[in-house]
Amino acid sequence: MREVAIIGAGLTKFGELWDKSFRDLFVEAGLKAIENAGVDHLDSMYVGTMSGGLFVGQEHIGSLMADYLGQTPIPATRVESACASSGVAFRMAFIEVASGLNDIVLAGGVEKMNDGADVTYALSTAADQEYEVYQGVTFPGLYAMIARAHMHHYGTTREQLAKVAVKNHYNGKRNPNAQFQMEVTVDQVLNSSMVADPLRLLDCSPVSDGASAVVLCPLDVAKKFTDTPVKVIGTGQASDSVALHSRDDLTYLAAVARSAEQAYKMAGVKPGDINVAEVHDCFTIAEICAMEALGFVERGQGGKAVDEGFNALDGKIPINTSGGLKSKGHPVGATGTAQIIEIFEQLCGTAGERQVKNARIGLAQNMGGSGGSSVVHIMEAVQ
Repeated sequence: MREVAIIGAGLTKFGELWDKSFRDLFVEAGLKAIENAGVDHLDSMYVGTMSGGLFVGQEHIGSLMADYLGQTPIPATRVESACASSGVAFRMAFIEVASGLNDIVLAGGVEKMNDGADVTYALSTAADQEYEVYQGVTFPGLYAMIARAHMHHYGTTREQLAKVAVKNHYNGKRNPNAQFQMEVTVDQVLNSSMVADPLRLLDCSPVSDGASAVVLCPLDVAKKFTDTPVKVIGTGQASDSVALHSRDDLTYLAAVARSAEQAYKMAGVKPGDINVAEVHDCFTIAEICAMEALGFVERGQGGKAVDEGFNALDGKIPINTSGGLKSKGHPVGATGTAQIIEIFEQLCGTAGERQVKNARIGLAQNMGGSGGSSVVHIMEAVQ
């Protein structure tokens, strides 16, 4: 395989973007990535979208976005893996460049969730329709079950969940593209509206519009385009049962653990070598479970680690410096490459007020549904 680098990135603001269409958002992010990379063409592109058909009535998304990005007749492929769609799109782009099939490949994602769709129904299609959705369970309910199990088995507290939200909003306030650029307190989280016990409104990621994109190329030519390429040194992908009832342990994200093992092995690094990470905090409990599955802390110790500031901006492994899905926003199809952009910026030293000192190796973990799919990427700054 050839070594692969990220040479450019583009991101829209996340939020309720009423004045921009589905295609407008992707074109904005894609053009920014192309300009940032300094390339004059693309050989191929991958677009992650969870449910364009339900949210905006649009399918055939690869062709649509290639057209409006001005890139036809290149091959353009839509990728779907629920909320992990653009993380998997990035993996597909990486494989294409690494294999030698093409040299300049764009990977991105987009979702327009606020244009009148039944968001709860659209998101529920990523759960098990017969055994979960038919019974009336939504994703807040599924993650509430995970949270209750974690609290029961390991003594995780309501306050520890709240501290995840507090930390991520602190970071999000320092991200100009975040949907919620505001800090919150533990008391505000604990007193926000109940959604699914024990999860409250401020434990939940918002409904968001947005797009993100990156450009990849072989490492040996990356310096032609940028002085700060970021090398992709590891990738892993795994799946688990979609339904929670089929899992041995509700508190353990097995697909996350497996995808991380693959990525660590390929990269030749250990969890303790990671300097900064973006993880899939669709709900506050998800960040705690992801920390454990990624091997950052022992199983059951995620809540205690939050108390100790392990995942804070100045902690041992800063997590979700972007604000995470919780504060930055979660336009589901765009989230995976948005996480990668945060790591790209951290490793380039361009993350502004949220910059982690001496960040050399970063990890992005993107998850679909309640953990039915997971993809992990590890990146390294090029010296």
